[in-house]
Amino acid sequence: MESNSAGRRIVKTNKVDFEIYDLDGKPQPEIELLRLSYDLQTRRGTYMMRMAAGAQTVEHTHKFREEYVILEGDLVENDGTVLGPGDYVCFAPGTRHYSRTNEGCLLIAFDWKE
Repeated sequence: MESNSAGRRIVKTNKVDFEIYDLDGKPQPEIELLRLSYDLQTRRGTYMMRMAAGAQTVEHTHKFREEYVILEGDLVENDGTVLGPGDYVCFAPGTRHYSRTNEGCLLIAFDWKE
C-alpha cells in the first residue's frame, strides 16, 4: 500500500497478498480476501474477493446492503443466475444467498449501511 501527505491511499491490488476469506464465519482457503477499506468491527467497507475454480461461499444473510462487480471469471448465484465480467449486483439488507464459481472469479464488493 502506498500513501502520501494529501491523504491519498493507493493499493496495488495485483502486487499484494490476499488473506484467507473468513467473513462468513469459517475460514475458506479456496476464497481469498483483500480488505481495502473494510472494517471488521462495523462490517462495512470495500474489499476484493478471489475465488478458486469450484469455490462456494457459505450461505449468509446480509445485515447491510452489499454491492459487487465481477472483474474476472464467472459467478453463479444460488438461484442459478450466471454473472460475468462487468456485471453489478446489489443485495438489500436481510437478503440470504450463497455464490459459487465454476472457473474462478475476482470481484470487488462494497458493504454499506442503508
